[in-house]
This record gives sequence, C-alpha cells and structure tokens, in this order.
Amino acid sequence: MSKVRIVGGTHRSRLIDVPDAIGLRPTPDRVRETLFNWLGQDLDGLRVLDLFAGSGALGFEAASRGAAEVVMVEFAPKVMAHLRAAQSALKFDNVRLLPGDGLKFLQTAPARFDVVFLDPPYRQGWLERLAPHLCQVLSPGAKVYIEAEQAVESFAGLTLLKQGKAGQVHYQLFCDPQDAHE
Repeated sequence: MSKVRIVGGTHRSRLIDVPDAIGLRPTPDRVRETLFNWLGQDLDGLRVLDLFAGSGALGFEAASRGAAEVVMVEFAPKVMAHLRAAQSALKFDNVRLLPGDGLKFLQTAPARFDVVFLDPPYRQGWLERLAPHLCQVLSPGAKVYIEAEQAVESFAGLTLLKQGKAGQVHYQLFCDPQDAHE
C-alpha cells in the first residue's frame, strides 16, 4: 500500500492510504498543486464532484481547501472501503461518498457542481461516454478538470483554459465558453 499527501488547506501534510488496485493512479502532488493554483487555493462555498474518486487525493484535497460539499463517486468496493476509512480518519464532514458507476451518477444527479474532477480509468472510452451528460450537472461558471492518457483538446463543448503534462499524465482545465473571456 502506498500513501499520498494532502498538499494544502486545513489538512495539509496529512497522509491518505492508497490501496493496491488495478488502474488506480493517484494524482501526483505536483499536479494537484498546479490544479489548485489554477482553481484558486480556497474553494469556500463550492460544490465539488470527484466522479472517479480512486485514491481520494483530489476530493480530499478539495475538502481540505474549504469546499462546502465534495461528492466522491467510486465503483470498486475495495477502493470505496479505503475512502471510507480515510474520511473517518480525516474527519471530513463536507465529504459524501457514493458507491456506484460514474456515468449512471451523471445521468441521474439531482445537484449541480462548481468543480468536477474527471480522472477515469484509461483506455476504456469513459470521457466519450461522459461528455453528453456532463453539462447537466454543471453550475454557471463551473470548471472541469480532466486527467487522461493523452491530451484532451476539446470536451463537451467546454473551453480549454489550461493544460499540462507530468510523465505520462496529461491534465487539462475546462470551463463554459462564456466564462473563458471574463
């Protein structure tokens, strides 16, 4: 088992256990630091969706940085058990863990989110399947962060704001086209 570190906020430097699970790739510290520089260090009042929670690094980081609510969706029961243990140890009351399929969640989500993290398993066509359903869960001014095995130049009619690459990981931040020029 490995560990990842929360890099900012109220739980800065706290460690999260990462289970050994096929395809689980925690977002590296350096990439998370860059992402939260892009988003702003303080997420006070924002609703965040981590659709493929995995290690929980992105969702717990958002919770540590003051998000009003972080919804973390994870399909794998073994991984969900680790997320529950981490939430309990970190004592986050602004995190809601939901077991299940990310696509089904998007299709039925009753709420809208200000920030959405998409870091689905690689080479399984998840982004293509998610794109038609994403906009129905986005609040006005929402940002969408994507990690993928290749650069994503366009997604769900959103505008690419920023992008980077660390090792084999490509990461991008998107927003509504109307918000790109403000």
